[in-house]
Amino acid sequence: MNRRHYSPPTHIKQSAVPNESGTMAEVKQEMMKRLGLEPGYQPLPKSREHLLKYQPKLADLPARAMQDSFTSAIIPLSTDRSLQDKYVTYLGNVRMGRLLEDMDMFAAWCCHKHLTVPQLPADVHLPYTFVTILVDRIDFTDTLACGTEDIRLSGHVSWVGTSSMEVVVWLEQKQNGRYQKLTRALFLMAARNATNTGAAPVNPIQPANEEEKVILAGGKDRKRMRQLLCAQSIFKVEPNDPEQTLMYELYKRTTPSDTMELNKRILPPNCRWMSDSYQMSTIPSFPENRNHHNRVFGGFLMRTALEISWAAAVLYCKTRPKLEHIADISFEKPVSVDSFIKMTAYVVYTKLNYVQIMTVAEVLDTHTGNQVTTNTFYYTFSAPHTVTEVLPRSYHETMWYIQGRRKFEYSMGLN
Repeated sequence: MNRRHYSPPTHIKQSAVPNESGTMAEVKQEMMKRLGLEPGYQPLPKSREHLLKYQPKLADLPARAMQDSFTSAIIPLSTDRSLQDKYVTYLGNVRMGRLLEDMDMFAAWCCHKHLTVPQLPADVHLPYTFVTILVDRIDFTDTLACGTEDIRLSGHVSWVGTSSMEVVVWLEQKQNGRYQKLTRALFLMAARNATNTGAAPVNPIQPANEEEKVILAGGKDRKRMRQLLCAQSIFKVEPNDPEQTLMYELYKRTTPSDTMELNKRILPPNCRWMSDSYQMSTIPSFPENRNHHNRVFGGFLMRTALEISWAAAVLYCKTRPKLEHIADISFEKPVSVDSFIKMTAYVVYTKLNYVQIMTVAEVLDTHTGNQVTTNTFYYTFSAPHTVTEVLPRSYHETMWYIQGRRKFEYSMGLN
């Protein structure tokens, strides 16, 4: 795990106080104000087409340093009792799914802080829309977040493309008089125009010092790695030679040697079939779960997926496991607020006391019954004891097993 990125760069940390943005509720209100959005749900939101003419060209946008977008915000759990009820678990800790929701919104806020449009008239709202493309590897420390103490989010834009922005976000909680680190995540955000119908340019980054140059170079490396992993996905290209060998070993372990009967499979001792190791729920979405643009809020999908994944891990391990890593979260398609969302959490790989979960989010068409995959999530949990081994029974499941193994090794830094 790269511990270096758990704290803001030194020069940014020293100027953290002037960049405080208040509470997360105040951050949400400020973003709505900048975008010209009104509170309350409207089935047909007010048109933003008039803002398209204010879309700047890339050449009109001045370069920004990373410290320009650095900011922080507070989740005031120590003083807001109603907020405590939303965040606390029955053991008194914090629901990690709730924190993922906040991190997603805060990443969009960092994009707001990075963006500056000098030629935009003062009385014109920001002609942009920000959407989450993916969340790259989230690592968790051993610190347990308490449900009655304030949590601080900090972050800044760490890399930009023409219309995309990488945002690094940290979570910390004050314990025994000082902030303790909880987690760190990388969000890849896309800047879209006012009507979300096309890409929009963003300010380039001009590193303020050598430290920012290193961070920016790391962002370029991470982009190349994401492209490489996407191109090598098990769902696009055949398994490599070691994985082909593993597939044959799985076949030999689960196929009886005393008969040639077609499709006859045997389950070794202390193992479970993957097809028997999943949990599923179907939930309707409501306007309460919407983002600023009347689509289902990405943070809501992340929270829901994490919570059913945790339930699947608990029921599989028969104990309460610890969330170690989130390998990545992809957002393939937007989800409307009147959707039925099916979440299925599969145990796709196990190793010693670790369980790898793949959770698939699908939107159901209420008229045809068809379903479309909108998101895929990967989680690594650890149990206090060795877990039952999960095994695939079909070729399709074997591909998921290989994918789960890859995600596990990536999360654990084994490849």
